[in-house]
Amino acid sequence: MTLRPTPRGTLPSSTEGMILLGRRWCPQRRRGVPVRVIGEQVVDLQIPTIAHLLQAPDPTEAAEDHATTACGIPLDDLLQAIGDQTRAHLLSPVDLQPIKAAGVTFIESMLERVIEEATQGDSNLAHEARHRILQSMGSDVASIRPGSPEAMRLRTTMIEENRWSPYLEVGLGPDAEIFTKASPLSTVGTGMPVGIRRDSDWNNPEPEVVLVCAPDGRIVGATLGNDVNLRDWEGRSALLLGRAKDNRSSASIGPFIRLFDSHRGGGFDLDSIRTEDVTLEIEGQNDGFSLRASSSIAKISRDPADLAAQLFDSHDWPDGVVLYLGTMFAPTADRPRTDGSIVAGDGFTHRIGDRVRISSPLLGGLSNEVRLCDSCPKWTERISDLVDLT
Repeated sequence: MTLRPTPRGTLPSSTEGMILLGRRWCPQRRRGVPVRVIGEQVVDLQIPTIAHLLQAPDPTEAAEDHATTACGIPLDDLLQAIGDQTRAHLLSPVDLQPIKAAGVTFIESMLERVIEEATQGDSNLAHEARHRILQSMGSDVASIRPGSPEAMRLRTTMIEENRWSPYLEVGLGPDAEIFTKASPLSTVGTGMPVGIRRDSDWNNPEPEVVLVCAPDGRIVGATLGNDVNLRDWEGRSALLLGRAKDNRSSASIGPFIRLFDSHRGGGFDLDSIRTEDVTLEIEGQNDGFSLRASSSIAKISRDPADLAAQLFDSHDWPDGVVLYLGTMFAPTADRPRTDGSIVAGDGFTHRIGDRVRISSPLLGGLSNEVRLCDSCPKWTERISDLVDLT
């Protein structure tokens, strides 16, 4: 896995007819500007923010109407310049949108959350806890839909046996877990480092599909995300979720927003997302560790449209909003220790320098390198910088 992403590794498998939106850093204006990808060229959009485009009655039409006729910048140039504030480079594709996330929407992630809670964030106890919890819940739990009569019966049984937890409540109950992952403008894009806290000893990437919603609640597009998580922090207490999830460079989104276009004769819509396969690749830089795993959105326990609807049932998002759909799987393979030995039950945690790539045929590839939060670039882009008073 190369350190710098390439156009081939960044773009979806075929870009013909796609409407891909992003942002680039403009060194002259000292701010991010919205762009559209056409082939392997990136052209500016004549709008101030992605939020302006999401407010349009038809974002796909607005993207076509606002694309500049000037010659674009090669995507490869923007990828190679990532991190250089003196050059135009690619950014995360979202700006003013609140960054929300749904949790415990896949059976694998629900079980891992319960394991974190049962071990109080101690990774050394995870292997035994995983075996015990799977035995107590039964193998057919994956087929249960949240809020269904079957789910509510299991919920009652687990409460009676004193085996309930907040994670089982949102995994089986009628109401989804939806939390604020990060602040607008704080996300990082492909090629940028992702951060873990210095005081975390058990952490992992979380590969996810991210929905993009217009202010009126319509789901208008999708992208990929890495919901970087500190398992030890969240395992100590569910009330530490914010500290486990929202840290410098802990929310990666990209590489681009792909807008739904089926209403204009294209072939991309929410049904495309419902069956999309997502692949996670991890490559250690110092220990030779490598992992590759895939899963499908088809395994999700709550429909993406239902999750988005729960975002809007009691709140307003005038700049639009993005929603991580939940962790498809968490890596649990035993990672070799620093002396090269493999101990059953050790499981997985990040090491500094890990390279992580999350990809899917329809959405492209999102690549990041793991660093400590305090060594990641500070978040400096300000909402006030987007207000032009001239």
